This record gives sequence, structure tokens and C-alpha cells, in this order.
Amino acid sequence: TEELCDLLEAGLKLDRALQVIEQRQDKSALRHVAASARQSLREGATFSAALKNASPSFSELYCNMVKAGEASGTVSKILRRQAEFLAMMGELQRRVTSALIYPSVIFAAGIALLAIFMTFLLPQLTSLLTKSGKSLPLATRLLIGASEFFGAYWWVILIVLVVFVLAFRQYTSKGDGRAWWDRAKLQLPLLGPLLRMRFYAQFTQTLSTLLNNDVSLMQAMQLIRNATPNVHLQDLLEGVAGHVQDGAQLSRAIARAEFFPPTLVDIVQVGETTGDLGAALERSAKNYDKQLSVVIERLTALVQPLVILVVALFVGLVAYSMITGILQTIQGLPR
Repeated sequence: TEELCDLLEAGLKLDRALQVIEQRQDKSALRHVAASARQSLREGATFSAALKNASPSFSELYCNMVKAGEASGTVSKILRRQAEFLAMMGELQRRVTSALIYPSVIFAAGIALLAIFMTFLLPQLTSLLTKSGKSLPLATRLLIGASEFFGAYWWVILIVLVVFVLAFRQYTSKGDGRAWWDRAKLQLPLLGPLLRMRFYAQFTQTLSTLLNNDVSLMQAMQLIRNATPNVHLQDLLEGVAGHVQDGAQLSRAIARAEFFPPTLVDIVQVGETTGDLGAALERSAKNYDKQLSVVIERLTALVQPLVILVVALFVGLVAYSMITGILQTIQGLPR
């Protein structure tokens, strides 16, 4: 996106810019994508349609943004904003990934440690403890029972988990199940605020970009609606667009949806009053980008100690159960 934008801003035509990328010396996959898009253009397809056919990496939002740029004659400007947006989202994703590496390693090590303990060490300790003939503490008996159950029926548990995951994915992939899951994700304790903040940032950034490039409000709302993967949010945006089509102002329409924050409603209302809604939304988009960064930082900062705490609790419970059993057995030995 960035390379193509640089070529277009340098004055090259779209076909020539794609040809330059196609003739790169390195063995990049971009050469094949550029060649496919250029061939589609020569066959009469629009650039947005050519991108959709060239690679599945171009999302629905990306292609719709390019389509809006074609309609307004500002493809290079749209691509520049897309490059900035993709760079920002890529940076956020890298930060989340790097923050999750350490707790993931700790969690995996804790699970491996518990599995080894429950499979090899616990049966030997159980044999020693039961030979004493003394009644074991409740925690120790529960731990031994859990170990014997998992050891005998681990394959049943694995099958049940696989069936549950497959059934859940099938149910939430279409129809009412997908609508329920898309709505439920927005209400989850940790993930929900992150998803809502990301939607606000994308909504304001995309709408401001489209309006600033002379796309009508109704067409912009339809493009955003088609580019939103969440079915629940699609229905919500459809309702907002319906109210706008009936003559309501955008601020009143999003306020009636009861999903957008009051601050965004006020910003939209100010933009409508001043007659520069695009600029108002652009300022709001920058604000939501900052808030999104704060939410991600808080989430990643919380994940690390949370994972370590969970692993420590499991290991501590196992250790407590076995130590109390060993101590009670030792106390029952003749002196």
C-alpha cells in the first residue's frame, strides 16, 4: 500500500505503478499480486475489484475504501490513510503479541509441570500414602481422585473438548449463533472494552476519510456497514443508516442506537452544527486511537500477572494437597 501510494503521488498512472511493483528484482509475493491486479485492470475491472481478486489479504474494508477513492478520484489519498491505519494496527498487534510471549511460556511450563506431576509422580506418592492405612485429608483424596480420573479417561475428555470446540465454532459461524456470539463478545469483561474501542476508532476514522473525500453520508454508512465483520454491529449500523435516510441527523441516529458513547454523540453534533463533520470525526478518531492504545497497554499489563497467578494457584493447590497428606502419614507412623 505504501509503495503503490508513493508511486501514484510521484505522478505515475495506476497501470504503470503496478507494473513497477511487478518488475521488482526481489522474489516478493507483491510481484504476483501486482501482476494479477494489473491483468484485471486491463480486462476492464475496477481497481477495488482487481484487488479483491488478486489476494484474500485485501479485506472488505480495504476494498471498500479503495472503491470510495475511485468514486471521489482520490485513490492515492485513500491509500495513504490506509497505509497509516495498517501501520498503526500492525504496531498494536506486535505490542500485544510481544506482551503475551512471556505469560504464554509460563502458562505452558506450568501445564507441562502439572501434567508430569499428575502422570508420573503422583501415582508413586499415592502408593506410599495408601500403604500407611491412615485416612488422608480431603484435599489429598480429591487430588488423587482427579489424577486417577484423568489418567483413565483422558481420551474421553479430549474427545469431548474437541467436539465442544467444533460444535461451538459451527454454531457461531452463521445465523442466530453468529449474531449471539458477536453480541456477546462485546460484553466480555476484558475483551469487550477493547473490541468496542477498536470499533469506535475504525468507525470515526473510516467515516471521516470517506466524508473528507466527498463521499455522501449514506454511501459512507453503507460502505462501513459492509466492511464491518461483526453481525451485531452490522445490524446496528443498518439501523443508524435507516434513521439518517429518514431525515434524522447522524448525531440523533447514533444516540438512538444506545451503543455509541455520549462524547462521540456530542462531537458528531458539533460537527453537524459547524458544517464540518469530517474534521470533527477525524479529531475524534485520533482521540480513540490514543484510548485504544491505553486499553491495550492495560490489558497486556494485566495478562502477565494474571496468567502467573493462575499457574501459581494450581501449583500451590497441588503442593498443599500432597504435603498435607505426607505430613499426616508421617504423624501416624509409630515412634
